[in-house]
Amino acid sequence: MASQDRFRPAADLANLRESGRELVALDGRSIVLFDHEGSVRAIDNACPHMGFPLVRGSVDEGVLTCHWHHARFELSCGDTFDPWADDVRTYPVEVREGTVYVDPNPEPDDPPAVRWSNRLEDGLEQNLRLVVAKSVIGLLDAGVEPTEPLSTGVRFGCRYRRDGWGSGLTILTAMANVLPDLAPDDRKRALYQGLVHVAGDVSDEPPQFEQDALGATDTDFDRLRSWFRENVEVRDPDGAERVLRTAIAAGHDDAELAGMVAAAATDHRYLDTGHVLDFVNKACEALDHVGWDRADEVLPSLVRGLARADRAEESAEWRRPIDLAGTLDDVFADLDDHVAAGAGETWSRPDDLLDTLLGDDPHVIVDALTGAIRSGATPAQLADVVAFAAGTRVARFSTTNEFGDWNTVHHTFTYANAVHRLAERTGAKELYRGAFDAAVNVYLDRFLNTPPAPLPDPAPDADPAEALETLSAAFDAEGRVNDAGRAAAVFLDGGGDPARLRRELGGALLREDAGFHTYQALEAGFEQAATRPPEEARTLLVGVARYLAAHSPTRREREQTFSIAARLQRGESVYGEDVEDAAR
Repeated sequence: MASQDRFRPAADLANLRESGRELVALDGRSIVLFDHEGSVRAIDNACPHMGFPLVRGSVDEGVLTCHWHHARFELSCGDTFDPWADDVRTYPVEVREGTVYVDPNPEPDDPPAVRWSNRLEDGLEQNLRLVVAKSVIGLLDAGVEPTEPLSTGVRFGCRYRRDGWGSGLTILTAMANVLPDLAPDDRKRALYQGLVHVAGDVSDEPPQFEQDALGATDTDFDRLRSWFRENVEVRDPDGAERVLRTAIAAGHDDAELAGMVAAAATDHRYLDTGHVLDFVNKACEALDHVGWDRADEVLPSLVRGLARADRAEESAEWRRPIDLAGTLDDVFADLDDHVAAGAGETWSRPDDLLDTLLGDDPHVIVDALTGAIRSGATPAQLADVVAFAAGTRVARFSTTNEFGDWNTVHHTFTYANAVHRLAERTGAKELYRGAFDAAVNVYLDRFLNTPPAPLPDPAPDADPAEALETLSAAFDAEGRVNDAGRAAAVFLDGGGDPARLRRELGGALLREDAGFHTYQALEAGFEQAATRPPEEARTLLVGVARYLAAHSPTRREREQTFSIAARLQRGESVYGEDVEDAAR
């Protein structure tokens, strides 16, 4: 029989019946045979959870129990009773004339891509880091495009978290954005880290229950836009969601939909310390990856955050000792006139505008930005220079400040980055308001650059290789913030490839138990540096390096889990005993 050609003689039946179990090596596989309740079963010797030799397990009433973490498996089919452990592989057995034959290469029940896709769903649903790690590695090793696990994570996070878009989905999208900057193995780490954070956000949370679109899908878009903003204004997330779903169902394009949500996110000042607009931007970027045909699954996840957000004009620092919110209200009341004055004009950034934005007179800052609009500056142009000013605050953050103040300059920078990206996407004039909001925060952050940390002096004769060693060492010890910034700068000064620096910074981040803001800091820094002249990119990457060093080292528990998953996927032993050695 053709099927018998695949079978290999494995053990003498009489000996197996006497011993109860035997370990054999067939075609490079370590397989354990059990004689139990009159039947012979063959399974993979490595426990699929963490590789413990199952030949050392116990069998009772058809259940095999691993002695390391006590995962249990149904002996005949290999299915696990414990979701945190994968099913163990089983092998067909035939007994011929007193000899046990095993097929060591049976056809799998599912192709690897299907198997690992299903396991990724399990890992997300039950918040199992090791399962998520093995699934990501398995999927990418099977040739699956990164957009597939990304799409799974985005849809899962939007569907099963009632509060909607949050830090986990933002981290996942940020890591998807930087995948091209990373080494191949670190791309797996990036998706794993993002998906783990999505699972953590969703764990024990109530699911999202969708509102229906309104029947009036032929309503004029400007009216839908007005309805959406009004519902957000009065903090009615259900009404806002229905309007947004109506706009999506009517087929409005990505720029229109993004502009609609971004307008509502800038109707009030600096919502939730900038997180709301950053979430809007990241949701749009996620759709760029997974397809805007999923807008109805993704964009409504933003609505509750928009409607419930804290509004900065209600805070003391925006009202006292200077009424910054009132100053901006006056500018925005005349925004249409300012934009009309600049129509047809071509604006170039004045040499002194950056210094003005980093100055200590908010009225001068507001006047400079207003003048830029009247001279033809687009929302994207205005946001561009404000984003660089915010990034400079990070690069020059003084370590004499409290540690938590890193988050203050960070929030301004990631908010400014979101304004810039959304302005490039939509051109919506409402995003002028976001640029002003970011500029006001750059002003409020001025004391965190007092005194400013100096940018490293140019070092054209530096050795890039030596600089990378210094950079790596800076992430392995506390307090080496300035060493990290200097190493990043001199690497570039010495002719080092910026792409190599991004790979090193990305790899360093992904081996840490990084928090939400650290992922944001790296991604925003990379995004802003990518299209800027070398001297500006240098400043921004110095900021990234300093921020990472300030938040390193950590316990690196998630990296340990990823390393275990990678070793298991390669067939290596985690327990300390190679499976093939056990077979011998």
